[in-house]
Amino acid sequence: MLTFQEFFAACAGFWTTERTYHFVQTGEIERSYTEFQVDALTEAEKQRILTPAGQSSEALQVNFSKLADEEKLCPGFAIAFDTISDKGERVAMSLNALFIPDRCVAADAPSLPIPPAAEVPDGEVIRGFYMRDEGYSESGSIAGRFTYQPTRQTLEMTTHYTRSVAVDQMRLLSPNLRLRTIVTYQRPDEGSIPSVITLIGFGVEQKK
Repeated sequence: MLTFQEFFAACAGFWTTERTYHFVQTGEIERSYTEFQVDALTEAEKQRILTPAGQSSEALQVNFSKLADEEKLCPGFAIAFDTISDKGERVAMSLNALFIPDRCVAADAPSLPIPPAAEVPDGEVIRGFYMRDEGYSESGSIAGRFTYQPTRQTLEMTTHYTRSVAVDQMRLLSPNLRLRTIVTYQRPDEGSIPSVITLIGFGVEQKK
């Protein structure tokens, strides 16, 4: 069983992944291969992500005094990846993501309804927000919710984009092997729980 910080340390390195995507509404299936490098965020990178000018309109308000005391407890990823699909389409991207436990966030932080795929029972689980300086589906900085379950060594990230809601789960099965699943919903009307699934993806990721 890995602690929150140990999980992120284990995720650093060079990884490859084979993924399969099922587009539920059209029946289309797409496969891709990705190589990506993951490094721990430096303190300077963390501060850039936390700069108000880099936050989205739905960004959270961080308790900076508490964060200063617990800065090392807020881990993150610096990720650079290169993906090629079975259709020959290629996408390269780099981004930074910082994970901030709820105890470091103001009490009036935004809370959006989460889809069924992101529900995690109460118990030994760490909850919080994560902030990225670049989104996957849409450009620009974005904030989302995360949970980490130490007993399952599973990090799950829920992101509300303008048109969709994505639930991305990363489970560390061994030091060099991860299971990745992605469920994407249509973003519903404000205040409604996402229920219409548009995409399901899964893959096996290996550290080289």
